[in-house]
Formats: sequence, structure tokens, C-alpha cells
Amino acid sequence: MPYDTGTIDAEAKADGAIRRGPLRPSRLASARSRLGGDTLAHLVQASDLTLLSGLLIARRLSGDLGNSAILLLVATVLVAAVLVTFKAYQLTAREPLHRQLYRVIGAVGASGLIMLTFASLTEPAAKAANILEIVDWCLTAAALLGAAHLCWFSYIRHLRQQGLLTPNLVIVGATPAAERLVSAALACRDVNILGIFDDRGQRSPKHIFGVPVLGKTTAVASHRLLPYVDRIVVAVPPGATSRIAQLLLELAPVPNAVSLLMDDNDLGSEQSAHERLLKMPLAHLAGAKRHAAQSILKRVIDISFSLAGLVVLAPTLVAIAIAIRLDSPGPILFKQRRHGYMNEEVLVWKFRSMRTEMTDYAAARQVTANDERITRVGRFLRRTSLDELPQLWNVIRGEMSLVGPRPHAIGMLANGAEASKLVATYAHRHRMKPGLTGWAAINGSRGPADTAEAVRRRVSLDLEYVERQSVWLDLMIIARTLPCVLGDTATVR
Repeated sequence: MPYDTGTIDAEAKADGAIRRGPLRPSRLASARSRLGGDTLAHLVQASDLTLLSGLLIARRLSGDLGNSAILLLVATVLVAAVLVTFKAYQLTAREPLHRQLYRVIGAVGASGLIMLTFASLTEPAAKAANILEIVDWCLTAAALLGAAHLCWFSYIRHLRQQGLLTPNLVIVGATPAAERLVSAALACRDVNILGIFDDRGQRSPKHIFGVPVLGKTTAVASHRLLPYVDRIVVAVPPGATSRIAQLLLELAPVPNAVSLLMDDNDLGSEQSAHERLLKMPLAHLAGAKRHAAQSILKRVIDISFSLAGLVVLAPTLVAIAIAIRLDSPGPILFKQRRHGYMNEEVLVWKFRSMRTEMTDYAAARQVTANDERITRVGRFLRRTSLDELPQLWNVIRGEMSLVGPRPHAIGMLANGAEASKLVATYAHRHRMKPGLTGWAAINGSRGPADTAEAVRRRVSLDLEYVERQSVWLDLMIIARTLPCVLGDTATVR
């Protein structure tokens, strides 16, 4: 009897849908490439402040303000404050466009009414002019802000469709609490739930409302979805204290943020937990909590310094490329897969410093003194760290930062043991983008980490940086990098 290919195709599609689940976006974007909701909310707010300030300055320059200058300045401040009060920057997926526009018009209108009340108390000679000026300003401000929020609404919807905004979760524990969380997520669509991990083996369901069970908890740390996950939610019964401790121990190596959702009979407290996980404004729903202003400033420094560096160093880069080509056969650039932010695999670029036939892509053997694999030009490049300059392109692309933990090759060995296995919190160094330089580098941990002790010291310094990171610390590290590199002749590089 011939196969019913139509039935087979339908079943295959159904199986594929179950594996993906209804809460997984069509396109997965890494945690690095997605915008944090808090950053986006601050950008929208900055846009509104810029428009309001620009409107006030334009009227001042045109000489149209007259006696109403103070009233319109106060109105500008009031609109900015009322927009926050009216929750115009929550930007949730459930809010329709018309409600967002109502908030904008309401904020401008409320501020205008307050100013009109003050205007009515002014002297009769100026009262009519002030009232007309305030009404005209309110209409213009409402039109400008409304158009801006319409554009932002369209842009945010595009980001969601591309998987670049909505936070991604995975759940540990196929419990009733997990079922209710998935149900709530399906209703509001404020988060994506990529999958569930459960340790009950054959007793585990294949899926919960279509969200697939992907494996046991031990599989989380090495799962291919991990670089796309903002937060891991542990859903367990409240009385299972030993189980909770075990799960947290198993999840300790992962760099992602972890939250605990108690499977409780108290529906009020569970609803509150759902509010925190699903229905909070985007400004507070991301993986690890990051300060938006600091993240934006760090990125601005990365781009501006890197572009300036490429322009200034262009002759040097060309000279190095020619020297490499004349010194030994093979490509000028060397590329290697290394771990980036949240364990994402990134392709890191360097000037080639080894003989092509001896290139070690897996870092199975780290560099030693008088290493026969290093070319003559390569020895100079490594000693001066000039071989790292192509990573400025990685910084511009957003895969790296100027300052951060140095990226290690995937599977790098230290004295025969995989470096990532030597320290339980090794992956926590990936809670920030890898850097061209870093706290470890200026504190003597440069070159190969070829022993267990060297790996532990480097990870310790990296984690110290992750905890302390600030713009001022970054600038200090950048300033100290060149003297440290040029003044260190003992370290093998």
C-alpha cells in the first residue's frame, strides 16, 4: 500500500511545530543583538524630551514666545513628567497604538489645562495672547509627540517580529506553576518561552501547551539555545528545599539570570510573580539587569574609539599586512571561534602570527617561549599585541567591547584539561561582552593561561571586572593598557 505523503507531511509539520513551540519567534536573535527594554524606553523618553526642547527653542529663536516664555517652559517640564506618570514608556506588547496616542494627547492636554489656568490669572492685556500661545503650543506638541510615538510604535513592532526585543525565557520544571506561566505568556505575548527542562525522564510530558520539553536540567548549560536566553525560570514546589538547592547548584555555571517561581497554593502571590515575569514594562524585563545609560555610553565609547583607531592606524595595518604576506605563505588574517556574550559563539579576527600549516584553531596547545609555530613577524606582533588590532572590527560589529574579559577559544585546553571545566563559575565571565583589553590584562594575567592556577586567577580577575564595571573603570583600563603591554617583556604572547 503506498504511503499517504500528504498525511506524512502534515505529521512532520506538526512535530516541527511541537519542537519549536508557539512561544518561540520565527527568528532567534542572540541576547547580545537584542535591545534591552530599559534601553529602548530611555531612547523613546529622550526622543520626547528632544522634541519638546526643540519646539521651545524654535519658538524662542523665532521671537514668538513673548510673555508666555515661562509658562511654556513649565508646560514642557510638565508634559515630560506627566508622560512618565501616564506610563507612556511601558511599551508593552498588549497596548494598542490608539491607547499609546491617548496617553500622549492626555499628557499634553493635562499640562495645557494647568498652564491655561495660570494664564487666566495674568494681567488682562497679556491674558489673551498667553492663552492663544499655550493652545497653539499644545496642538503643535501633541502633533509632534503623536507622530514620534507612531514611528516608535512601528519600529518596536518590527523589533518584536524580528525577535530583537521580546525577552526569551526557558523554564526548569514541568510543574503546574510552569503550566500556568506558559498559559499566561500565551495570553499576553510579552515574553517568549523557548522550552522547558525537566528531570523526570519518561514521566515528563513532551510539551506544555505546545512549548517543548527539551531535556533534563543538566542539559541547560550546554544547550544550543543558551546564547538566546535572557532568564531561566525555576518552577518548583515550595517545600522541595533540597531539590531547589540541587537545581540552583546545577544552574550555577550558566551565565544567564535565574529566577525562582514557587508552585504555591496562594494564587495571589503567584499572580504577583507572573506580573513580574510577564506583565512588567519592558524597562524592567530583560535578562541580567543592566543600566541603560551605562550600556549606551559604553557602546558609544566602543564605536567612537574603534573607528578613530582604524583611521589613525590604517597605515600601520597596511604595513603589517604587507609584512605578513612577505614573511610566510598563507592568509593575512586568522579567524577563530570563541565564546562571547552569554556563551554566544563569535568569529574573532587577528593578524596571522603562526605558520599556516601549524595553525591551531582549537587552542589545543597554547603558545610557549620560542614556539616554533610562530613566524618572525608573528613574534613581533605578539610581543606588541599588534596582532589583536583586527578585533576593532569585532568591536564595531558589537560582538566585542574595547574592555571586557578576553575571549577564549572554544574548548581551550590548560595543561591537558578543558579550561571551562576548571572553574565552576567560568561562564560567568560571559555575562559581559569579551574585550580587546581588560582588568585581567592590566593586572598581569596576559598571554596563555596554561595551568589550572592561571585559569583560576584570570577568571577571578574577570569576575571582579564584571562586578565592578563602569565607564570610568573602562577608561582607566584603556589608559593603562599600552604602558602595561609595552612594559611587559617577560610574558609569553
